[in-house]
Amino acid sequence: MTASPVTFRPYVPADAPACLELFGSNCPPYFHPSERADYEQFLGDPADRGDYWVMKRGGRVIGCGGVWVSPEGQGGLSWGMVRRDLHGQGLGTRLTGFRLERLRARPGVRQIRLDTSQHTEAFYARLGFVVTQRSADGFAPGIDEVKMVLELDR
Repeated sequence: MTASPVTFRPYVPADAPACLELFGSNCPPYFHPSERADYEQFLGDPADRGDYWVMKRGGRVIGCGGVWVSPEGQGGLSWGMVRRDLHGQGLGTRLTGFRLERLRARPGVRQIRLDTSQHTEAFYARLGFVVTQRSADGFAPGIDEVKMVLELDR
């Protein structure tokens, strides 16, 4: 039996509990408990910080993530995650691909940046992102902050 298809739709406030559950499933090692308050604040008004979507399968939220574009035209990825028990199934690649497509479609965006950790650095490197800065324990003890960029060919 094959899994039901994955769909994406814009985040709505009623998705907050499901998104917080996803956060919790990835905490630790991908997020630190101290980051939950920042994520909750973000979910209170993600449109203020760009576009945010949920990824669903079988009627259930299994992932979420967003994009933003600065006034100068730099794009970025925000708060992307997939339910931890579903890691390794290509869902993170689908979620990231969906978001990158949205940014590539925006006129003037030539670079995409993200802040991630050492735990997902290799995942983003496989998609073409390059490390520009690393701060040991930058997010929390044991979770380095790794800044990465992807240059778009236009």
